[in-house]
Amino acid sequence: MSFTVAILGRPNVGKSTLFNRLTGKRFAIVDDTPGVTRDRREADGAIADMRFRLIDTAGLEDAEEGSLQARMRAQTERAMAEADVSLLVIDARAGITPVDEHFADWLRRSGRPVLLVANKCESRTGMSGAYDAYRLGLGDPIPVSAEHGEGMGELYEALLPYEKATPDDSEAPDPKEPENPEPAVDLDDDIEVEDGDLLEDDEPAGPLRIAIVGRPNVGKSTLANALLGEDRLLTGPEAGITRDAIAVDWTFAEREIRLVDTAGLRKRARVTDKLEKMSTEDTARAIRLAQIVIVVIDAREGFERQDLHVARDVVDEGRALVIAANKWDLIEGRDRAEAMKAIQGRLQISLPQARGVPVVSISALEESNLDRLMRAVFGIETIWNTRVGTARLNGWLAEMVDRHPPPLAQGRRIKLRYITQVKSRPPTFAIWVSRPKDLPAAYQSYLVHGLRKAFGMEGVPIRLSMRKGKNPYADG
Repeated sequence: MSFTVAILGRPNVGKSTLFNRLTGKRFAIVDDTPGVTRDRREADGAIADMRFRLIDTAGLEDAEEGSLQARMRAQTERAMAEADVSLLVIDARAGITPVDEHFADWLRRSGRPVLLVANKCESRTGMSGAYDAYRLGLGDPIPVSAEHGEGMGELYEALLPYEKATPDDSEAPDPKEPENPEPAVDLDDDIEVEDGDLLEDDEPAGPLRIAIVGRPNVGKSTLANALLGEDRLLTGPEAGITRDAIAVDWTFAEREIRLVDTAGLRKRARVTDKLEKMSTEDTARAIRLAQIVIVVIDAREGFERQDLHVARDVVDEGRALVIAANKWDLIEGRDRAEAMKAIQGRLQISLPQARGVPVVSISALEESNLDRLMRAVFGIETIWNTRVGTARLNGWLAEMVDRHPPPLAQGRRIKLRYITQVKSRPPTFAIWVSRPKDLPAAYQSYLVHGLRKAFGMEGVPIRLSMRKGKNPYADG
């Protein structure tokens, strides 16, 4: 990106709506409730052929030192310091408020480049408010309607002086194109594969996508900051600080990573607030788009029912899973073995579909065991990408059938004719069976367990699809 743009303004003036408009995606949660955005969010933005890095920020408010609002403002100040130009957004329909005047004065004194954007100018009342904005002393206001996409041409002209031509500009990806779309394989369709081949399996090159999820107040944002090595995300004793899923690009051990911090997930029955429902949906989307998911739990409380629900959601989505038992420093040394045994025992019983998932004890606050956590992440990614040749699979299948033949169905033995891997991420296999509907679930579990053990696929979900018919690859 040739330059960076920060979006500033008091709460509820439409900053996140403008952010979504300029990125071409619904990245930020938008609601009429003031103060929805708390962490700063970054993404690639564009207007026509102009590309830039965009930072969405929390609403500017006066706040007492040490309060959540003060920490939010510090994040906004950091975004402004990183930006080449800031957009001060006002609500033209509401008119200029004392808060707008206060922060306009603050921005003038900062000496940083600022453009004044008068949002919600789609009506006559809005245009009147835009003219009133001249008294803020920040130059000509740019009238826009972020919701309806009006005024983008004027904003383009205002940003032109800050654009710095770079050789990569012409090759920049279209921000409206989906990032790393998930491959789709219909396991009910006929598939033709050669020995060892996979179908639609190679995702576009890009950073490893890791999502950090868990219940509120277990230390997700603290862990993200510890991994990043900076106070990039808001943290504190208050539960539910994070609302949006915030993605941060990062490099670890020469590996490009996109780390996503998410809002805390509570029991679905307790999620009644509209904003919390939107946060929950944002977290679910982050899990779907992730490759590896770190589920953070409070080690003092063990693996609770809600933790299990979160872990099951991750496995059901086919993502690779790592459990981070946080706040390990708060457990007495003699109790640590019992705590780990209890967590692993609960997983063994309650999450058999990802048996062997790694559990790493950490302290995000003290930044301990983080290297071990990342080694577990890279290890489970390798397993998640497992590919097994067709010849090996069919040799294994013959041994499994010989050791434990399938049951009879209507007096006839069910025959397992052929197996091939059709996909990885997670490992997915198709077996051609004479009577697929009659093959018991218990026997399918026997096969999954056998695959896991024979090919070292501990800790990741394995998908098995039963097909009817003869071996489609037999000669003749």
